[in-house]
Amino acid sequence: MTNNDTQAGSTPANLLNQIDHPLAVHLLQTEKMAGIGQLAAGVAHEINNPVGYVFSNLKTLAGYMQDMLKIIDATDHVDSMSELHQLKKALDYDYIRQDVPALLRESEEGMDRIKHIISALKYFSHTDDDSFRLADLHQSIESTLTVAGNEIKYRAQVIKQFGVLPHVQFNVSQINQVVMNLLINAAQSIENSGMITLRTDQDGAWVWFEVEDTGCGMTPEVQQRIFEPFYTTKPVGQGTGMGLALSYGIVQKHNGRIDVFSRVGHGTRIRVWLPVHQPNV
Repeated sequence: MTNNDTQAGSTPANLLNQIDHPLAVHLLQTEKMAGIGQLAAGVAHEINNPVGYVFSNLKTLAGYMQDMLKIIDATDHVDSMSELHQLKKALDYDYIRQDVPALLRESEEGMDRIKHIISALKYFSHTDDDSFRLADLHQSIESTLTVAGNEIKYRAQVIKQFGVLPHVQFNVSQINQVVMNLLINAAQSIENSGMITLRTDQDGAWVWFEVEDTGCGMTPEVQQRIFEPFYTTKPVGQGTGMGLALSYGIVQKHNGRIDVFSRVGHGTRIRVWLPVHQPNV
């Protein structure tokens, strides 16, 4: 970043610092469900595409099966091999032999895509207790990116620059929510088309991940308020103003910190630091 970059440092309401408070827990779950609801149409679209061509392939394969049965049944009553060859030619047997493997391969790829999306959605939306466990931070980022994919792909190209990370002690569900909030904010800051870069790395006893966008950027005044509950610059219906406030509380609970760098007209970079091992856990 250049010397013109500004680092934000604001403090949210005390309640959201106490992320274990029952109301904060409720707000966190509500925000997560609202996020899933916002993404539901996109996730449905991502699933519907492979479902559509798998269904079409099954109908085609059903027709091929009827033709193959005709050929098999004909072997019982044809008078000559020439007659059987004519039937095979009439039913375009050679083309069927070539097309069946391709249809099966495409259908398998479609089902794998659906399985991947559902697995990512389950991993993202899983409600666990407040415990920390050793987990793969990259898996959290990847699964959340899959869930948010349809929201992002029409706005930005995603570039991943991942370092080598150890397993990290964190609450998977809560860090997934932080990643989701950062990704959606980045995508919504881009008006036409742009780029979102995801980076990770380790620095001693700490790891970090960051989301950088080429969106509109923020003024220093906006940066000072982005972690305030209910503060938002988004149009009505696009945001609750709770995403970054809750993310701040989550990262505080993880004994981490958030660094924000932004320039108006150039974009924003938000880096989240987490200790590899939680103290006293």
